[in-house]
Amino acid sequence: MRQDQRRSGSGTGFGGQQPKAVHKALAMLEAVAHLGAGATAKQIAGHTGVPPATAYRMLNYLVAEGFLVRVPDLTGFALGQRTSELAHAASTSTTVEGVGDVLEAMRSETRHGLYLATFRDGSLRVVDSDPDHEGVAPSTIMRNPHAHAIGKLLLAYQPQKIRSVQLRAVTSHTLVDGEALQQDLARVLATELASENEESRLGRAALAVPIRERSSHVIGGLCLQGAAHRVSPNSTELVEFLKEGARALRGLL
Repeated sequence: MRQDQRRSGSGTGFGGQQPKAVHKALAMLEAVAHLGAGATAKQIAGHTGVPPATAYRMLNYLVAEGFLVRVPDLTGFALGQRTSELAHAASTSTTVEGVGDVLEAMRSETRHGLYLATFRDGSLRVVDSDPDHEGVAPSTIMRNPHAHAIGKLLLAYQPQKIRSVQLRAVTSHTLVDGEALQQDLARVLATELASENEESRLGRAALAVPIRERSSHVIGGLCLQGAAHRVSPNSTELVEFLKEGARALRGLL
């Protein structure tokens, strides 16, 4: 009976040719990692190119197996315990330990939130979030990158992405003028510092600096966020704190 299930695929919950099913399931896990916690089934299906009906069936299977979980309001999905266990096993490498050591030391020196993100493929992914501060989902940042410090960093170093950005006003402080945004991005490249001041949320400000590979190629950013009256690009102390961290992280991702 078990052999029959393996041949037919009914024992996996997928059906059809198993190599294709596994490929699609892995693509969905990657989609959730890239889109961030709260990604909806429709977003995941669109990201992976999997038909919605197939996506719903696979997502339910991945939830049942513990690779994904539903977010509390049941509107989307997040990575589950079994995926976390795999990530934890991978984190035993020297490189990942080095990243964790740098960020842990930095967090011990600041009251502000600190997180690390990559955007190698043009999609932002948070690889280390601050456990003591509320973060912003990558999918939220990617919807309005012009309103976020880390999003501006991505647009500055991958300017082709700006063509797909709709300059929506998230708050009354959001830059929605194309020329003004281009000037802001030029400043990012000149100073290697991106900032936001109540542009994505009233009362919140953030700074972000680029993270580079050994080859000097920018692959992500280190972002510090906090209250608007405490976080400013004019704070020499905060800017140097971030840039020192970026130098320590160079080549570790």
